[in-house]
Amino acid sequence: MDDVLLEARNLHRRFGGLHAVKDVSLKVCRGAIQAIIGPNGAGKTTLFNLIAGTIPPHEGEVIFRGQRITAWKPHAVAGLGIARTFQTTKLFPHMTVLENVMVGRHPRTRSGFLAGMLNLPRTWREDREIEARSLSILEELGLAAHAGETASNLPFGRGRLVEFARALATEPVLLLLDEPAAGLNIYETQALAELILRIRERGVTCLVVEHDMSLVMRISDEVVVLDQGEKITEGPPRAIQRHPEVIRIYLGEHDA
Repeated sequence: MDDVLLEARNLHRRFGGLHAVKDVSLKVCRGAIQAIIGPNGAGKTTLFNLIAGTIPPHEGEVIFRGQRITAWKPHAVAGLGIARTFQTTKLFPHMTVLENVMVGRHPRTRSGFLAGMLNLPRTWREDREIEARSLSILEELGLAAHAGETASNLPFGRGRLVEFARALATEPVLLLLDEPAAGLNIYETQALAELILRIRERGVTCLVVEHDMSLVMRISDEVVVLDQGEKITEGPPRAIQRHPEVIRIYLGEHDA
């Protein structure tokens, strides 16, 4: 897997006097599942935000498929094939499960605003295609029976799956998963691991921020370790487990 899909080069991001991300570089190869780990405040989510275009870096650049996308707006980044989930599930609570997933198809629609306003036949066809594709994704994730349920009525674990389905509806090349196991029980986490592995089998590269080390070690090809905004080390999971600096951080010798 030497085909680099995403590259972050010497990224810096400051918030006032806090250097949240400091000179961080990484490469994500096509077809990989790569994890980013570190204690609270290590800069993991900030790094995700820099990649996804939620915030711009103060220094450095982000390269996707050989194209510089530094500080692009999130919708433009999504249009290139980068989708994202969040630490806290962000569904439209008053919409159905199916409608939430259909929203994810927006970056792939072809009919413009005017065609939609005029209710032209091509928008009807596209709406049917969007609905069919969204239902297919729900079936794949075992959610088809819940398509008509209102999102606000879903239990937490099922809501997390709907967010995954919505992200997949964008037809991503790269999927950014921000603490996907947060709030899940052990059985849901096991199912999540299997889901992420299936997503990779679909040809989707995954970059995962996660605290659950058992999940990280099970699914990851490579692991990047951050601490206090800096990259400490990177490598395959077994090597990371034995790295003295990683052991120091996770055994509580790290100064908060």
